[in-house]
Amino acid sequence: MAEDKLQKYQPLIDDLKLQLGDPNFDQIFAQTTSSLSKPDQFLLKMEMSRLSQPVARFIDLRGQVAGEVKPYEHDGKQHFMDNVAIDVFEEELARHGKYTLAVYEAVMHTENNYKVMQKNQDEQENTPQAESNTASGTKLIRFASYESRCEERMNYSIKITVDFGKSGTVSATTSDISLSGAKIKVSPNYSATPGQLIGIRLVGLEQDFELGLKGGIQYEVVAVEPVSRDYQHIRLKRTFIENNSGFDEFLQSFIHGNKRRYKINLDNTMDAVVCKGYEQFYLPRVSSLFVYFAKKGKHLLPTIALTNENNAFVNYYFEDERKISSLYSIFSQSRLAKILAFPNAVKEATVYTFTHSNGGKIYYYSAFGYELDEHPELKALFLGFGSQKDSWRTYKVQLMPSHHEDAYIPLSLPLSAGKNVEKLNKRPTPRVQGIIQDVRFLMLLTDISSKQQLDVYQSHKFDSNSVNKLKKFGHGRAANPPALEVVALEYVNLRSHKRYLYKTAVTMHIDAEHALAGNTRDFSVMGLQLETPNPSTVKKGDIVHLELPDLQKITKQHQLNNLRYEVMAVSKSKTIINLKVSKLTDLPHVGMAFFKQLIEMNKSKLHACEESPKIPGLSTALRNMVTKTVCQFPLYIHKESALFNIGAIGLGLYPTNLHRLLMTYHKGGPEHLDATSLFPENFIEEHLHEAFRHTSRQDKPLKYTVFVRFDCMKEQLSEAIKSQCIAYDEPIDPLYLFLKKAVKKDMLFVFHLHISKTGRPDTDYLANELKYVSHYALHKAKDLEEALWSVTGVCDLIDISDEAIRQLDIEPRYVKAMQERKSAWLDGLLH
Repeated sequence: MAEDKLQKYQPLIDDLKLQLGDPNFDQIFAQTTSSLSKPDQFLLKMEMSRLSQPVARFIDLRGQVAGEVKPYEHDGKQHFMDNVAIDVFEEELARHGKYTLAVYEAVMHTENNYKVMQKNQDEQENTPQAESNTASGTKLIRFASYESRCEERMNYSIKITVDFGKSGTVSATTSDISLSGAKIKVSPNYSATPGQLIGIRLVGLEQDFELGLKGGIQYEVVAVEPVSRDYQHIRLKRTFIENNSGFDEFLQSFIHGNKRRYKINLDNTMDAVVCKGYEQFYLPRVSSLFVYFAKKGKHLLPTIALTNENNAFVNYYFEDERKISSLYSIFSQSRLAKILAFPNAVKEATVYTFTHSNGGKIYYYSAFGYELDEHPELKALFLGFGSQKDSWRTYKVQLMPSHHEDAYIPLSLPLSAGKNVEKLNKRPTPRVQGIIQDVRFLMLLTDISSKQQLDVYQSHKFDSNSVNKLKKFGHGRAANPPALEVVALEYVNLRSHKRYLYKTAVTMHIDAEHALAGNTRDFSVMGLQLETPNPSTVKKGDIVHLELPDLQKITKQHQLNNLRYEVMAVSKSKTIINLKVSKLTDLPHVGMAFFKQLIEMNKSKLHACEESPKIPGLSTALRNMVTKTVCQFPLYIHKESALFNIGAIGLGLYPTNLHRLLMTYHKGGPEHLDATSLFPENFIEEHLHEAFRHTSRQDKPLKYTVFVRFDCMKEQLSEAIKSQCIAYDEPIDPLYLFLKKAVKKDMLFVFHLHISKTGRPDTDYLANELKYVSHYALHKAKDLEEALWSVTGVCDLIDISDEAIRQLDIEPRYVKAMQERKSAWLDGLLH
């Protein structure tokens, strides 16, 4: 057969591929193949023609190679490749003159591709990889790694014969089959390579049906997956060289008519449910603010901020008294140009800020770490003076490319799965596309301020007469500043009680002598929001007592005065206050009882606070863009049989240094990492278990500082890592010797750990895939939901090593030497 010849002439094909871009290729081909027969020459000519065809395939190597994948643009199309693949792409592109199938295949077969590495390992061992049921470690969740299928695959086992050419013909069986592909189960004695053409006869079907396929069906090998000593799986795609519409219609009808009997292959959809489930736990609880920078003329401007309940305070900090964001002036064009010139795909920096109020106006001051290093004469002044201010903050800045194409993540379902799939798979609306099409970068702003840092900077001595020199770091106030669109992340509403819009008079007693009149904006059983005409003096945590004079007129059962509430939040203007029921004893709270009765009796009249999006679809588009460019270290706490453990680790497009560290030691397979050494013994099982007893999903994240001492010379991860963990504001003095030894002898990593307790999974976000799985395998859908329900906490590990190490009282020469060791070791992982 033709594929037999191609296999025979593979070395010759490899030589000819190197000459494909040569203008004299036809002459070279004729000379090189002159000793071959005319049919063989024709066959090789067709193979060269195939490889020379221009292609428009997107290359996305995320999760497929060992290198760090980053965006790469060519001819207006966005690819994702690592440095090895980029080098191969550019080399092959130069050779062939354009993006052809030969270029694509070369990129997909680089030496650090997981599938290539696995194949090479199997060949070296000369034995199939045994099926492993002993993979240990924490499950690795590769964000946005799920794929959409255009067709349904049916789990269907029938007898077939496979023609491997020179290796002969062998009996085998199918594992699953679709119109344009199949997975077959073959003895490991027969080798196959990606790209190889093979012939298949559907013996099991030919016994019952007239298929009209005298020569069988031609398939191309996509991948080979060793399973056990007895068999291997070969994934195939049809070449459709037969051009037999009658058979295509038969096969499509056969799959549709028998999919309930033989079951649809759900692997792809189940992987998507798991991945999306972990994504929806993580994104609403990230403490970093997402800011999108768009190209406007010659300028890069912050145009959109995506907020959730954990990061909204960051956006709030940068808004002045006019509700105007200062981000456009803090991230000026000159500063952005400087940051974008930094190495690595994710540009990282530290910015220090404080504000000054004058005449009711708020003025912002900011300095980046690199700027203070460039002006050492102002460093102590800025840090010493600024840290005295209540408004002092330190933010970690992470800037990375972002593309509007990433706003579209289709469902993992085939179009044949239902009438709604095509409707649900629509791309962003023209209105949304118009808003995001100029986005070029995504920035994460993370508050990394701490008491330890504050104590160190407040100890800096400075000349108070020189404060005017800080004008260099001050920001003006533009009359018509660029607008920043603030978009709330849409996810399942986990409020325990629905809020209702209602305006009625209220008097808030702050203490025995001070009271403030106002009106309610909304209420629920557990709390209310009120607005006052004049600024109040209350702050978060204060206890106040309310009177509701107008509502008192409609009830004699409840006394609506002296109602005790706790202040949960106060607006920057001091005129809008969020209150929550405060109980001193277990006795019923009169306010709770009254509002519960009021709501039950008037549900048809009250208007619920529907937080509908201002621009439908925009939040989802922005969420998808974040999902495609995650650069943090998500970590999940599972609860199983009353025990807590680290159940999963998230991995986005940009692995962190901690990901790379763990990957050098992973032995539980490519989908598992060992995370047990990251925390001190019993921290997860005991300390966190106790902490979660006193927190709810609505509470702000628990915060800790984690110190990791790493010795790269140790072969076992449990020996290489020693860790210490303290509460966010605990002093680090007791850890001084531990930290000093880490700096002098090993490497020190420091992280802020934010832990949020989760609520129920947002199954609405997963509804379509779960419904599809449950339609064919209800027990599998239930297993998936149970797995997601076991997630009880979601964490962010934020690397603050550079900033934290600056604050340690350790000789600079030791710090410098350690930083050099760490940089050399990390560079070694990337190359």
